[in-house]
Amino acid sequence: MEVIAEGSEVLLYFSKKYKYLVKVTKQKFSTHRGVIDLSQLIGKPFGSTLETDVGEKFVVAKPTFMDYLERFRKVTQVIYPKDAAAIVLFGCIGPGSRVVEAGLGSGALCAVLAYYVRPTGKVYSYEIRREFIEVAVKNLSRVNLLDYVVIKEKDITTGIDEENVDAVVLDMATPWLVVPHAHKALRNGGYFICFSPTINQVEKVVKALKEHNFIDITTFELLLRTYKVEEGSTRPETWMVAHTGYLTVARKP
Repeated sequence: MEVIAEGSEVLLYFSKKYKYLVKVTKQKFSTHRGVIDLSQLIGKPFGSTLETDVGEKFVVAKPTFMDYLERFRKVTQVIYPKDAAAIVLFGCIGPGSRVVEAGLGSGALCAVLAYYVRPTGKVYSYEIRREFIEVAVKNLSRVNLLDYVVIKEKDITTGIDEENVDAVVLDMATPWLVVPHAHKALRNGGYFICFSPTINQVEKVVKALKEHNFIDITTFELLLRTYKVEEGSTRPETWMVAHTGYLTVARKP
């Protein structure tokens, strides 16, 4: 059984709403349910419980990729997991894939792509804003994924450097301007995928895809509704993640 060492990161879990990702030191950590002496965690196995100074109990869990992703520093709106998962699946992205991405933003989608192309694939991410790149590099470093990413401070609408890539994934305002470059960069059978907040963007990108002989063009959106599950009173949660954006997927024949 894996035990916690000083310097390890742990997830202190009280509820779905209250959970904290912290580094174990010989210091104290304040929560909404009291103070935790982090030094008490050293040598304990993951899955242990720990009491605060007021007697509230936290479960000490081993962090996952999703725990880190949820806590990325955000300088832009990030892609929701429901959309990121669809991008990976419909883009046939997996170990060894070579993926071109733009724009990088806070690096959340880039991290998901890098996570799935490991250990032999690569993500080539284009971003024009230096301040976004600096934040994304820190976020990617924290999840140990920077080795699988090549970041380019370049406007992708002026061209794509890579050739024979497996997918081109776009989260940007003018994806239709990238379509001719994507067609040139993609291998036969490769996928073009873009995330667009408005339907006007979708219309322009689909028009461009048709003009450049892409096939199997599909646009869809995903709605996520979670449930409050309690015996005798299970029902949908009052709040839900509804429209986040449209995904357009197309294939180079």
